[in-house]
Amino acid sequence: MKPILWACRWLVLVSSMIPAGIRAQEPLTLRQAIQIALKESPDVDAAKAEVDQAKASASLAKTRYLPQVGFTEDIARGNDPVYVFGTRLRQGQFTQANFALDALNKPEPIGNFATRISGGWLLFDSFRTQKSVQGANLMRMSATFSAKAVDQKVVFDVVQAYQKVLYAERRLEIARHELETAEAVLSSVADHVKAGLAVEADRMSAQVSAAACKQGTIEGQGDLELAWAELRVAMGTPNLKASALRPIVQKDFPHADLEQELGTATRNRHDLAALTEAQSAQAAAERVVRLSFGPQINAYGNWEDDRQKLSGQGGNNWVAGVRIGIDILAFDKRAQLAKERAIKARVDAQVTAYQQQIRLQVNRAHIQRQTAEQSLETAKSAIGQAEESLRIVKNRYGAGLATITDLLRAEDAEREAQTSYWRAVYGNTMAYAQQLFATGTLTPDAAEDLQ
Repeated sequence: MKPILWACRWLVLVSSMIPAGIRAQEPLTLRQAIQIALKESPDVDAAKAEVDQAKASASLAKTRYLPQVGFTEDIARGNDPVYVFGTRLRQGQFTQANFALDALNKPEPIGNFATRISGGWLLFDSFRTQKSVQGANLMRMSATFSAKAVDQKVVFDVVQAYQKVLYAERRLEIARHELETAEAVLSSVADHVKAGLAVEADRMSAQVSAAACKQGTIEGQGDLELAWAELRVAMGTPNLKASALRPIVQKDFPHADLEQELGTATRNRHDLAALTEAQSAQAAAERVVRLSFGPQINAYGNWEDDRQKLSGQGGNNWVAGVRIGIDILAFDKRAQLAKERAIKARVDAQVTAYQQQIRLQVNRAHIQRQTAEQSLETAKSAIGQAEESLRIVKNRYGAGLATITDLLRAEDAEREAQTSYWRAVYGNTMAYAQQLFATGTLTPDAAEDLQ
């Protein structure tokens, strides 16, 4: 028993050291695919960058409340009479001898090191800054809602691509099964021909059917590869390898009244909320231009130290004051106001049109959902009938009571019923996903119910 026990321990130890990628890979769930997409999608990154940009713009608008302070160090030398006269005064070195006409008209060159500290502070601008900050905050909220809308679009794209892969896998599985059946029928017909129970034309028909099934398998493999390519793009992972997924299954989804869905969309559509916030921001921008016609009050100040040498003694002076200004002939502001009004009218129209578009999307999703459910019920009934019909024809063909044509037709009908059923399952799932997307409730948690 001891050797067996030690062998088991070594087996457990070695298996624990094998990397996770080498061990049996767990199926990629829809929730995992969505989580990867929300981290890797470039669309999500772009939306986050827009949010950061809007936040920075809001912070920039608030800086108008703060005082502005600047520092300069000016080094100059010259013999311009006015420059020399003023520089000597500022340096505190003006003497009686400097009033000599010769010294005034043709002064000796003089150097100056000027250190200046200046500042200004906006005291009042008719509440223009306040409205600018309000508009910037509204645009920040608009960008935030837009980012959430992008997240929902990414989730929907992943759901659609993921379900396409599942549907393509089922189609390929059906095609391979039908190819195996067609090859078995071809072999059986060949035996019948050798035994004199069938004619050569029957074998040729079976060969044509097998070739068609092989072509369907090739097309199914291509569709599956294309579906995986779309899933990689939706997830933002171009190097993702095809792996096992949880198989597509039929699911029943909850129902809601159309008016309830419309109300849900009005409350939860992030893209509509983003456009509404942008509408409010544009109204604030128009208000800013209106307020620019009012007076503006600024405080300012300046301190300066002048000296002949960088580290020498000199003179210093300061100036402080308050400036009140108003634009009397504000032709440019009038044109700007007309422009902002036109933009606001356009945004208002866009919001109204978008609300109507959302209503249409919800109506379309509601109708598609009903249609998909009815199609699924019809496909379920058809697949049972096709399977029973194929079983009967196979028995009749084995007993010599049916032709090869009857058998091939029954197999084609059964294959088409299988394909229609899984197409209906896929359509029903996507119709529900489209309904969630149209109402603004397609979240990673809600998407998990699709699998």
